[in-house]
Amino acid sequence: MNFIGIIILLAILGEFVLNVVADVLNLSKLQKQIPETFKDVYDDQQYRKSQDYLRVNTQFGWVSSTAGLTLLLVFWFAGGFSILDNWVRSFNKGPVITGLMFMAILGALKSAISIPFSIYDTFVIEQRFGFNKTTLKTFVMDHIKGLLIAILLGVPLLCAILWFFEYAGNIAWLYCWIAVTIYSLFIHYVAPHWIMPLFNKFETLGNGRLKEAILDYARSIKFPLENVYVMDGSRRSSKSNAFFTGFGKNRRIVLFDTLISRHTIEELVSVLAHEMGHYKKKHILKGMISGIFQAGIMFYLLSIFISYEGLFHAFYIENVSIYAGLVFFGMLYVPMAFFSGLITLAISRKNEYEADSFAITSTSFKKPMIAALKKLSVNNLSNLVPHPFYVFLNYSHPPVLERIKAIESMKSD
Repeated sequence: MNFIGIIILLAILGEFVLNVVADVLNLSKLQKQIPETFKDVYDDQQYRKSQDYLRVNTQFGWVSSTAGLTLLLVFWFAGGFSILDNWVRSFNKGPVITGLMFMAILGALKSAISIPFSIYDTFVIEQRFGFNKTTLKTFVMDHIKGLLIAILLGVPLLCAILWFFEYAGNIAWLYCWIAVTIYSLFIHYVAPHWIMPLFNKFETLGNGRLKEAILDYARSIKFPLENVYVMDGSRRSSKSNAFFTGFGKNRRIVLFDTLISRHTIEELVSVLAHEMGHYKKKHILKGMISGIFQAGIMFYLLSIFISYEGLFHAFYIENVSIYAGLVFFGMLYVPMAFFSGLITLAISRKNEYEADSFAITSTSFKKPMIAALKKLSVNNLSNLVPHPFYVFLNYSHPPVLERIKAIESMKSD
């Protein structure tokens, strides 16, 4: 193994060890006593259940990540990449088709490893803790639909990237950056109307006090909103959520049906005020711009390494190819992706505080907002006392106790 191979191996192993350490610290932080803030909504039995849920998921994560890492290393050091590369080359189908075959087989192998773990997670762990509502038919159809979408939308983009790097010369990275940016914006635009309805039903919120309250609030902050959509989240899980998706005329605010059934009107308005706060504070726009900028950096670095022989020798491949270079660069990019991910998570946590502040100052619903956060945490069996290092590595939202403390200190109009 050469120097680049050692760097990649250390990066992969280092990230694995860091996550295990964070998990261990996270489990060590568990407390038998219910935090004072949650004593009005949690009983001892339910609180112990939330801790059991964390332990089981953490241990399952260790098994699945260890299996994935072990199989990757076995495939790598047994010369699996070289064997696969020689086999797809034997068909003499040209660089683009050969590249598609190479990546499709790697993707199929990855799915073959991950699907059994996904089945266990859905039908054993989630079932055991009372969350799972997914039928076997729905599970299978979700994977079939996901595969078809990947083929219809992902394959053309991958073909374009392979073609540009094969034939467009030194500025291929720029063409790829432009293509991926346009593709990403297109997906964000069409997803609410064309992709997401393939998996869930979205119905406009019926007339009544809730709809009137939401539309009145939207008008008060000059947020253009014609409808709020209700998603049949209960079809797959009893967990609750709300989210903002799309942009332009295809913008949607979505409530899970499970959320509506468990919260008061003021609590639901508070949750939506938080989501609208992300829009008013331009968090979504800034996130898209940041993602585009990061993609540009990634493609530029890719253009430097994609044909570097040392990268291929690290995986025991003699023949340089664009398609294998894409795969190997993805593994070389792990350290940069890791650190950029930490920055993204930190910004996201900051944005959550800002969205909470916007919701409180624009609604004056401090108590309903806190009540909504408590109910969401209890219903989803969230960990109330995560370790700071685990939060640093994994959380896109601040821990709920910290959010509640920040909200309590806010001044509402």
